[in-house]
Amino acid sequence: MRIRALKPAVLAAAGALLAGVLATPAAAGRPAPGAATEAAPAAPERTGPARERTGPARAAAESAIPASQAAPAVFTHPGVGVSRAQLDTLRTRVNAGTAPQAAAFGQMTNSRYASLSYTPHPRAVVECGSYSNPDNGCTDEREDAIAAYTHALAWYVTRNTAHAAKAIQIMDAWSATVRDHTNSNAPLQTAWAASSWPKAAEIIKHAYGNWPNAGRFATMLRTVYYPEIQNGSNSNGNWELSMIQALIGIGVFLDDKAVYDRAVALFRNRVPAYVYLTSDGALPRTKPGDGRDTRDEIIGYWHNQTTFVNGLSQETCRDFTHTGYGIAAMAQVAETSRIQGQDLYPEFGERIRHALGFHATYELNDPPSWLCGGTVERGLGPVTEVGYNALHNRLGNAMTNTRAYTLARRPMGTNNLFVAWETLTHGDNVS
Repeated sequence: MRIRALKPAVLAAAGALLAGVLATPAAAGRPAPGAATEAAPAAPERTGPARERTGPARAAAESAIPASQAAPAVFTHPGVGVSRAQLDTLRTRVNAGTAPQAAAFGQMTNSRYASLSYTPHPRAVVECGSYSNPDNGCTDEREDAIAAYTHALAWYVTRNTAHAAKAIQIMDAWSATVRDHTNSNAPLQTAWAASSWPKAAEIIKHAYGNWPNAGRFATMLRTVYYPEIQNGSNSNGNWELSMIQALIGIGVFLDDKAVYDRAVALFRNRVPAYVYLTSDGALPRTKPGDGRDTRDEIIGYWHNQTTFVNGLSQETCRDFTHTGYGIAAMAQVAETSRIQGQDLYPEFGERIRHALGFHATYELNDPPSWLCGGTVERGLGPVTEVGYNALHNRLGNAMTNTRAYTLARRPMGTNNLFVAWETLTHGDNVS
């Protein structure tokens, strides 16, 4: 097993968090075009995960840490992704047969993840290469984490203790076994699994309560998962955003303010470098320290897109599937921060809103010639419920294209990586 030292947090001024914009950027292309039009939903999404082609260049420990703390004085539990109030609402709606939760619960309980005969598949070393080749425990780990979360949700709704016992069995099997993640996709694999583990653990520890090995599970998160993702990534932005989602969940479950603050610091650096707003200037912002400081380097990183409009993502012209991973993680981080009373939506809601609307638009409509050469690779996935619920239902933004995309695809299930059952937990649920 590799031994990794936990590098100390390096303090930086808060102003550095939003640094990285070129002082006088060169013109990046034609002026921003007008708003896109509406259309009926396109063909159903493709299925199956799309994985990274290359491993990330792990960021150095110089990642900016805010001088002022972002973590709450006292953490709220359950508080990763979904709150106790939202859990109570979804339970009430399922038991009353109310949409959209009733259908979403049926979808979840009919999935293989909800089977009471589900068997965990723990490994001491999970080895994941590019595109999970080799796949030595990669799929097993991600799916076991989703299964634990599935059974935790099933217990909350039904109060059938067999579901709680199954969630505990899965989490205990991994906490007793896993010691490391290896090969090029190790950081991303770690992030995906650790995005689901804390969601399950929060419900079991703080709502169910009878979990003797909860401390061992916490040690697993701290010593196996946290070291792999603590410094983020300079690869495509969905890598780091998934890492941040995992980090903030780990911070909440461990009641660790330093881990939580690290997640928020990375978030503040990455989100403005992942979703463009016209207020950013002629070129997108860059993440401090990533080494991309010329126009050509930035445009290359944005997959050769030269016209920049509100909501365009660094990975839009790569494909919508990976972009969807980034959007899902952004919304999950903001949702956890809201539950913890340190709401990031006011700071980043406009980027999330525009990202959702832009990509929903071109899932439903043909792209113009200025966008990715007139061709986009669709497949956004089941990733819109959390952001749509927060920004439309709670904050009152119209979000017409996001609404059309979301309603046409309900109930949204799981991408079998780290997104799961968000219609059940967040569909029109502003509790």
